[in-house]
Amino acid sequence: MFRRIRKRVWLAGLVIALGVLLVWLDPRSTDERPVDPAAQAEEPGHVLENAEMTLFGESGRVEQSLKSPLLVYIPQRATAEATQPVASLYDNEDREWLANADEGTLNTDTQALTLSGDARLLAPSEGWQLDTDELHYDGLARHAWSEAPALLQQPPQRMSATRMDVWLDTSQVRLTDNVRGHHPPATQTP
Repeated sequence: MFRRIRKRVWLAGLVIALGVLLVWLDPRSTDERPVDPAAQAEEPGHVLENAEMTLFGESGRVEQSLKSPLLVYIPQRATAEATQPVASLYDNEDREWLANADEGTLNTDTQALTLSGDARLLAPSEGWQLDTDELHYDGLARHAWSEAPALLQQPPQRMSATRMDVWLDTSQVRLTDNVRGHHPPATQTP
């Protein structure tokens, strides 16, 4: 009888010890480490495929839209990161300007758009295009600029510069530093 009690106590002790060991090893237990806010700020809120995002101004007018095969929205930073973005930018007369690049970042609060990697800005109504490695756009001021070398083309003319500014509302372009151009003479046909 003493042996039976001893065996039961030993088995009960073994079960309790195994239970304690399992609780100590349980991977589902709550982690007491604090959340890193910097890491949390990089977590995407939405990952969208074949997405189109439209930003409206205070008056309700469309200011710009962005299409992308892959759009990652990070709400903590109010930014959308786009792969192969195609942007439609609108000036104060609702003329559409087109911009595209390999990658893009749009701040939805400030309407600041940065396009990088073979960035291009097209003015369809004027027939010119601007090519650069990185293009910045302030959607509130409707001002685009590049601090990287830029090439402005309106065939058969072309000009290059180290820096470029474009104001959409006034259709003005300013090329700065090391400006070079090719302007063939006008040909007259009889």
